[in-house]
Amino acid sequence: MFDYRRCYVALGGALLLGTAIPGGYAQAAPIRTVFVIAMENHNWSQPDHQFTGTQQQVYHNPAAPFLSSLVDGASSISRQVAYASNYHNVLATPTGIGASNIHPSEPNYIWAEAGSNLGVLNDNPPYGTGGTNQNTAAHLSTLLTKSGQTWKSYQEDIDLLPNSGSVNIPGPDSLTSTVAPQSQWTVPLSSFSGSSASYTNPYNGAHQYEYAAKHNPMLFFSDTNGGNNGTNTNPLASKYAPLQQLQIDLEKNTVAKYNWITPNQFNDMHTALSGGFTYNGRHYTGDQAQIAQGDNFLSKIIPAIMASQAYKNNGAIILWWDETAPTGTGNENDFNHTIGEIVISPAAHPNVKGKPYVSTLNYSHSDDLRTMQDIFHVRGKGYLGDAANAQGLNDLFAAGAVDSVP
Repeated sequence: MFDYRRCYVALGGALLLGTAIPGGYAQAAPIRTVFVIAMENHNWSQPDHQFTGTQQQVYHNPAAPFLSSLVDGASSISRQVAYASNYHNVLATPTGIGASNIHPSEPNYIWAEAGSNLGVLNDNPPYGTGGTNQNTAAHLSTLLTKSGQTWKSYQEDIDLLPNSGSVNIPGPDSLTSTVAPQSQWTVPLSSFSGSSASYTNPYNGAHQYEYAAKHNPMLFFSDTNGGNNGTNTNPLASKYAPLQQLQIDLEKNTVAKYNWITPNQFNDMHTALSGGFTYNGRHYTGDQAQIAQGDNFLSKIIPAIMASQAYKNNGAIILWWDETAPTGTGNENDFNHTIGEIVISPAAHPNVKGKPYVSTLNYSHSDDLRTMQDIFHVRGKGYLGDAANAQGLNDLFAAGAVDSVP
């Protein structure tokens, strides 16, 4: 049987550089830089209410034309796309019976770092009443730091200068579109939201902002949050950059090796903007507005990342959704409710018959974590948590792109 992963990978008329192996094919060069873009609270596919009602699926939704073009082969980006059709909620089972209920959002973000929710089953901030801060060093970002590799968390709506008050705790109607200088950055330990005429979101044009600490995975570990210090004196503040900094870092080629990108709760499909959202000439409300807002955001940020040297030099973008969502019938923890998982990379599994490769393997967040440990060679004491039981995302990449051999 022909192994598509060992064929030459066309990239804009050029060949993906790699190492020749017997048989005349080329092995992809290893992935060097990863960009994870975290999206929210939508099933990729579901058995009912697919395009109607209050909880719709993303796959082929009319409100998601950009994502549809990626996976259908209709976009110029599609030649660098592979995706999973059976990516499930953590600990899901075929029937949903007996599955551990790893919800809401925060436990899944912690799982992405540690291979476990570490007992957290809520969306509380790391410090304060009911705080969920973890003292373990057994998580991905710390393994990267110990191995001399870099990571950064880009969070939308943080460290915008207010008209008055603290940088990280803006008062009502106070945010502006001006980003604070790096000397004033903080570790954004608390969530905040609101609207301000002085602030305009560069992706959706709205005046509303909403940062959620629960969607910031590195934030829940003492050794990567710098302790209960929300001021600019926190020694880890430079690790948490406002999303506007990403474009600067891309242009200067100063992004980290592992980059976690969280849109605000409007651009990550979590919450509809007040009044809905007009996208490609069509006005959406409710759940479809949420999907359209996220699709619009991705249609702008993905090309920006792809234009960078970090991406072109063996980079990979992973579109990641946090959890499956209930649709009113069935069980959100069964295999009929899937989560989106899309890889965009020069080293993605080559297209098959002109369309992006679709992996039918069963995946979860544990597979992402295992793959990150493989890519960055941080497996010294074994895989983290449930990543030890996962297979990794190798099927979504060309051969050689992920070093899975300890």
